[in-house]
Amino acid sequence: MRNTGSSAFADDDIHAGCETACRTRGHVSTQEQRETTMPEITINLAAGRTDEQKKGMMLDITAALVKNLGVPAEAVVIQINEAPHNNKMKGGQTFVERYAAAAAAKK
Repeated sequence: MRNTGSSAFADDDIHAGCETACRTRGHVSTQEQRETTMPEITINLAAGRTDEQKKGMMLDITAALVKNLGVPAEAVVIQINEAPHNNKMKGGQTFVERYAAAAAAKK
């Protein structure tokens, strides 16, 4: 039976009607889980951006998650994985080859 009260547990079938018992056992409502669950974002980039560019991007992403997911900024984890240009490929060419081809085409 579903609790239709106004508690934070009202929408959680598993917690319906057990707010006091759940709190003493350390259970949290689905709403509380959504608010505290750590979003973790991984970004893969070709190397070459400055620390300032990467920090600005991470701050913008954090702000977007705070705004759209309702999580505190302190819960957001962002990791950047950078690959050297010779270790990253697009369209069958490494980024080193792509840049060399683009430079040759400009001549």
